Amino acid sequence: MSTDFRPQDDASATVPIDLDEGYWAALLQEGEYTRTEPPGPAGGDGWETAGRRLDNVVSETASLLPSQQDWDLAETTYRDDQTVELVVTGYNRGGLLVSWNSLRGFVPASQLVGFPIDIDENLRRDMLARQIGRKLQLRIIELDRGLNRLILSERAGRAKPGQRVSMLNSLQPGTVCKGTVTNLCDFGAFVDLGGVEGLIHISELSWGRVGHPRDVLSSGQNVEVYVMSVDRENERIALSLKRLQPDPWASVEQRYKVGQIVEGVITNVVDFGAFACIEEGLEGLIHISELAEGQFLHPRNVVREGERVTARILNIDGPSRRLGLSLRKLGQDNHSN
Repeated sequence: MSTDFRPQDDASATVPIDLDEGYWAALLQEGEYTRTEPPGPAGGDGWETAGRRLDNVVSETASLLPSQQDWDLAETTYRDDQTVELVVTGYNRGGLLVSWNSLRGFVPASQLVGFPIDIDENLRRDMLARQIGRKLQLRIIELDRGLNRLILSERAGRAKPGQRVSMLNSLQPGTVCKGTVTNLCDFGAFVDLGGVEGLIHISELSWGRVGHPRDVLSSGQNVEVYVMSVDRENERIALSLKRLQPDPWASVEQRYKVGQIVEGVITNVVDFGAFACIEEGLEGLIHISELAEGQFLHPRNVVREGERVTARILNIDGPSRRLGLSLRKLGQDNHSN
């Protein structure tokens, strides 16, 4: 049965998910919502909201003695890159819970086909709750018998048998490939490369400042990405968007000169000065001593974020990625003229 996640209401809230070592752990640390009995007067709303952590639930499930034969079957299915049809038995903020004989698995929301990302929290929970009882075609993407951990993906389940392994083995650091943006989170963007998924960390989206990945990419967008690293054992692929463009700092000393007048936009105001962007990925510091003549309480008394300014370049250090600017010296020159 296919899953329809098309929302009925407009919403704009983003649900963040943690990254790196705690990535999967964060997905497994949400309160559980599981159907315990049919809805009705006797069963209340038919839901148990225990507020327990799923890792505790996994431990409790272990006390039910998951069959070693079921683990053997799961490992064979994982090794052979086969799909399995499982029934959704519960959900939490991070995704769906599924049962496989005596085993319990988890399908992160980011691994569901067509699941919207930027939606209101209440709508998100409602959409996940409506999947209870549905059957999903899934593929295992992480298995750890020792930790009783079984992570599955509906999107990976759409790939042909062997396609994920073939794609993973073919990826090499330094190459460029095409993919589709599947998920935008605070820390970056996930890209489906054809059965396997890679992550563009927010720092790799652009040479310039990025407030949120949605400022650069949109869900469903087709993109070309640069492969930074491939961890085949853990199926972790690091991607970059910005490395497809020249690093502006690599040629800054050839394109700009000390004393040159440039225009820029103030991007950040701090206690010791203000940063101004003179081109994408190229920001210079206007030290507080170079903002204006006379005394002022704070750099915000002189400039504000978003303001366009004209400044003089004081120094350039490409290897250290430093650019010194001055508003005060420009004003002195204008005054002397």
